[in-house]
Amino acid sequence: MAKAKSEFLMYKGKPFVRCGNTLYYGDMNDKFVVMLQIQDKEKIDDLEVATKVTVQLISTDPDARPRDRLIKRSEKGGLYEAIDIGSIWLERALEEAN
Repeated sequence: MAKAKSEFLMYKGKPFVRCGNTLYYGDMNDKFVVMLQIQDKEKIDDLEVATKVTVQLISTDPDARPRDRLIKRSEKGGLYEAIDIGSIWLERALEEAN
C-alpha cells in the first residue's frame, strides 16, 4: 500500500505549517506543538528575513485554560535559531509525555 503524500511541509518528520507571520511545528494530535511568531523582519536585497521571532511550546489539551497551555516561551534573533530551539523543546516534551 502506497503512503499518502503529505499536504504539509515536513521538518524532522513533523508538519510545519505557516499562516501569515505565525508558524506551527508539530502534529496537533500530539500533546504539544511549537508556535513561532515573526515579530520583526528586515529586507535584505529582495528577501524579507525574520530578525525577531517568539518561540512558544504549547499544550494541545483542549480542556486546559489558555494561560495554562503555554509551557515555555523565548525570543530569538532569527528563524533558524527559533526553529532549532523549538524542535528541541518539542522533542523533549513529547519524550517526557510518553
